[in-house]
Amino acid sequence: MTDESDGPPPLVVDDRAVLWSASAADRAGRPLIVLLHGYGSHEGDLFGLAPYLPLEPVLASLRAPIPMGPGNAWFPLQESATGFTSAPADIAAATDALLAWIDALEVAPSSVGLLGFSQGGAMAIELLRARPGQFAYAAVLAGFVTELTNANDVALAEVAPPVFWGRGTADAVIARDRIDRTQAWLPGHSTLTERIYEGLGHSVSDAELDDLTRFLRERYA
Repeated sequence: MTDESDGPPPLVVDDRAVLWSASAADRAGRPLIVLLHGYGSHEGDLFGLAPYLPLEPVLASLRAPIPMGPGNAWFPLQESATGFTSAPADIAAATDALLAWIDALEVAPSSVGLLGFSQGGAMAIELLRARPGQFAYAAVLAGFVTELTNANDVALAEVAPPVFWGRGTADAVIARDRIDRTQAWLPGHSTLTERIYEGLGHSVSDAELDDLTRFLRERYA
């Protein structure tokens, strides 16, 4: 007989750390955009985009559950001979934590969109894969598709949700194999809007912000 307490506790998204753009009373019946920051960052990072985003949806900026450096991460990275890799179990645990937070929302949104940067962008794609058809779209900034295989990918390809994927040609953080995998995977599993920005590193430029804003406004037109 095994003792379940021997395993690590499940990851939990701290509801007390969420930054909301509207009070609970003002969320009813409105769409929601879930903001997912990158590795080693924090919930205040993407919340700074709020002035540029559509006014109709409510914004919820989440803090990743794993303390990492000056901030937090959704899943750990392991260094290998070819770069950084991620354990499938760690990615799955982060996905489960996000789904649990969304399922527990006291005020049900009319729809849920996803916006993530870097590792947060990877999590946005994992949420699409976990529950095809549940999420209205994903906006992925300097993000990537993880190494995980997912039996739901066939169903996701049939749904083909809108996905914005923006990246810079000078991004030295996301490894080339991850970019290649994402570029091969997204067209067959989404209705893709891809934008590539010459000379942009691992960040968001004004041009990308303009394209992102246009993509999001089309979702709420």
